[in-house]
Amino acid sequence: MFGMPILLVIIVTSIQNNTFQLIKKNKTTLLICNRDTGNLSREFINVADKTEMFKIVQLPKDQDEKQLTARMHTNDEELLAVIIPADFSEKINAKAKLVAGKAMNAFGLDGDTVIANADKAGGITLYYQPVVQESFRQAVHGALFGALQLVESKQILRTLYFSVSENALPAKLENELLNNKSVVNEVPVSLDEARSLPNATQHNVPAWTIFAMFFVVVSLSGSIVREKLSGGFIRLKTLPTPYFISLLSKQIVYLAVTVLQAAVVFAIGVWLFPLIGLPALNLPADKAALFFVTLICGWCAVSYAACIGVFARTQEQANGFGAVSVVILAAIGGLMVPAFAMPDSFKTIMKLSPLHWCLEAYYGLFLEGGKMKDILANIVPLIAITIFFQAMTVLGLKAKKLI
Repeated sequence: MFGMPILLVIIVTSIQNNTFQLIKKNKTTLLICNRDTGNLSREFINVADKTEMFKIVQLPKDQDEKQLTARMHTNDEELLAVIIPADFSEKINAKAKLVAGKAMNAFGLDGDTVIANADKAGGITLYYQPVVQESFRQAVHGALFGALQLVESKQILRTLYFSVSENALPAKLENELLNNKSVVNEVPVSLDEARSLPNATQHNVPAWTIFAMFFVVVSLSGSIVREKLSGGFIRLKTLPTPYFISLLSKQIVYLAVTVLQAAVVFAIGVWLFPLIGLPALNLPADKAALFFVTLICGWCAVSYAACIGVFARTQEQANGFGAVSVVILAAIGGLMVPAFAMPDSFKTIMKLSPLHWCLEAYYGLFLEGGKMKDILANIVPLIAITIFFQAMTVLGLKAKKLI
């Protein structure tokens, strides 16, 4: 129970980091069946290849839809395919002439006659396997749409330039017109005015460390139930101290375990992750605040575990309810799905999860560069929830006449 959550942090961070880098570094195989014989289809394929998102595999132009889908079903790596219709270049040329003609007429010059149905420019057809998630499919759609728009824009410029000067558009001017793009600068908003971009490690290590700490519920609650069932509790009652003192001592020991567990995970993030190709974990500047948040999170996890152990009647009940409830609290608390992506109906429920306040406190330190005063708004609710668990534990002990 100490080592497995640590392994979970490493695995999840590796997967998330690979997901973040999927579009930038890993190329996805894209099957292309080009039925067009014009230059514009070859130009489209070249532009799509330059996005460095795809590994282009060209298929024979006579391959039909049935053969294409059958090939995709038999190969798990071939998730995407594109069919370029036979009239691709013809329709883009027609649209370019239409747009150029309208522009010439707007300038008071004689433009080409409007071609019927030229505004219905030919596109491409994208096939994808259902296992492809919607977010990645939209990224693929955006990349292909961008390549298609670039080919169309080039042809419109060439046609318009030729209509005005009766000369071909110079390659240098074409590049200047199409590649002179504005830049979008990304600046993370942080409390310490740092400008370092958060990575997958900064997001995942704090979140899954909290998840690991709360899984102490399996060990501590099970221990309390075993004492009640094995007669160990009777022996503890013979001691000249209340049973609550014994329970408090258990909590202190398990609190030390959760803090040590967090320290091990953070150490792995700092020193081991760079060795296995993952971004290193950058610890917050306020180390005292980091220790305090870890202590409060551990205390909350231990309090929850003790509360479950007092009310559970069997060890199976304690382990089953404890483990499943932690997963549920993690899900509604924003560990598995970001808080901003949750539906409005969950925004209120999310604040009832102690893992949500733990995560917000950690993110205030790791992602926003905050200090103790900046995360007090998250610490206060967390302490209140912890006191509630402790109060329920005492009430449960009294109700069962254990104290």
